[in-house]
Amino acid sequence: MDDFGVYAVFGVNGPPQKLLSAEGSSRVRVAVPPSVRQVVLFSSGRWGERICVNAELSDSDRMPITIGKLTPYNKCLSWEQWEEETWIDSVTLNVSLEGGNLDTAAPPAARELHGKRKREQTAEEEEGNDWTKRREEEENTCPNATTEKTTPVRKVRGQAKGSQKLFASGAETTKLKGAGEKGAPLASPSGRWGQTLCPIDAQTAILIGGQGARMQFCKDPMWKLCTEDVSWVAAETLAEGPTPEARIGHTAIYDPDSRRIFVFGGSKNKKWFNDVHILDTQSWKWTMVEAQGKVPPLAYHSCSMFQGELFVLGGVFPRPNPEPDGCSDSLYIFDPRLSIWYQPIVTGDKPSPRSGHSACVMQERKIYVFGGWDTPVCYNDMYMLDLGLMEFSAVKTTGNPPSPRSWHGSAVLSDTKFLIHGGYNGNNALSDAFVFDIDTNSWTEVSAPELSVPRAGHSIITMETAGHRCFSEEDEDADVNGGRALLVFGGGDNEGNFYSDLTTVAVEELLGAI
Repeated sequence: MDDFGVYAVFGVNGPPQKLLSAEGSSRVRVAVPPSVRQVVLFSSGRWGERICVNAELSDSDRMPITIGKLTPYNKCLSWEQWEEETWIDSVTLNVSLEGGNLDTAAPPAARELHGKRKREQTAEEEEGNDWTKRREEEENTCPNATTEKTTPVRKVRGQAKGSQKLFASGAETTKLKGAGEKGAPLASPSGRWGQTLCPIDAQTAILIGGQGARMQFCKDPMWKLCTEDVSWVAAETLAEGPTPEARIGHTAIYDPDSRRIFVFGGSKNKKWFNDVHILDTQSWKWTMVEAQGKVPPLAYHSCSMFQGELFVLGGVFPRPNPEPDGCSDSLYIFDPRLSIWYQPIVTGDKPSPRSGHSACVMQERKIYVFGGWDTPVCYNDMYMLDLGLMEFSAVKTTGNPPSPRSWHGSAVLSDTKFLIHGGYNGNNALSDAFVFDIDTNSWTEVSAPELSVPRAGHSIITMETAGHRCFSEEDEDADVNGGRALLVFGGGDNEGNFYSDLTTVAVEELLGAI
């Protein structure tokens, strides 16, 4: 007998209620009682061939408030109202099951729980719904951003369309009805910014997290990229254990010795994280670390791997209302072997507090920190941390430096050179690219058609590819000589466009342009 079921508990004193069963419909929409401020969703019984259960809390306009997923390895989800600003009233829980031999009837209309009807919104609650007007302190807000305006969508294959600025000011956000409706399975990641793309071997990288149009966190938070044939595989249900909660502004770094990915920090609406999640890429199992020591919740920080330890620098941290969020200038180190955080003694001229900066480890002994932002200042200065001496120094550079920016992309091209591309200057997303030579401390601007699209909050990595190609309508797929390539994914242009295109440029081509 198939005893599989999906249950929900509404409120701390509510009894479990069966939403889905083996014999019933594969999807259901349920109205959450107005007095309920906590929802727990869990599965019971054998999963069999079932793949996952998609869950979504939606507002009265059917816009997603928060999303989650049950899998055979992650069988419980919980949401609390204080974590979600838009959880006001008239909330519905949408649950759908994927996989297995199920009835695929259309979802029923939202049903009431306990025989109670949803009450009408009061004037006070309607005022609370205008939450976007009060979000000056939100983690991805740029104080210098102009008010929102709708612009034509750039024609890039696979690009997600939206009508909201990437770095919104306090201006009201446009809602599009029907965005929460279930669509066809994705063959590649949806458009997003603030994600991480982490190489784990010569031809494989893991995409984690991100946020897309209308400030919604991506429903497809984890993908595996194979550069051999430039293909994507949805990877959230491939790994066992508790997956990290949806987030933006986190970091993910791979340790080749232990073959594990370390995910740290980030934020989700008003929730901030200082947790460490580890994905073992051999067993494909997630674990959450119970670390000793103290590290604050941080987002838009940098994280570098050196001798098996994580070096976390800067970032945004929350302050109690009504104070604005602050920027850090501290360096924290996490030792995975002891599961402990500590602060090293650092000397020299260290960078000022900032977030959205980049950090490149060069020659396994130096970390170069560039740019960033601390309201209302954007930086284009350079600092170097000598990992042997644990000493910071300001780097005096020559040549044509990048303009001040944050949320730019960076990647190491060779033993002596790294790239800076795009970013945000407080008003616009940028498209220029620069190479820094640590031997001469000089900047050189480089030009490549593949890097001409303005974007910020994107991911840049270097990997081996069978042939570099740019996926766009103007330039159809065309394989060329294989080798080491720069891969650029995602980001946004602050004009309503969130990208899901994957562009590659031969590293040799960039170095040859210097």
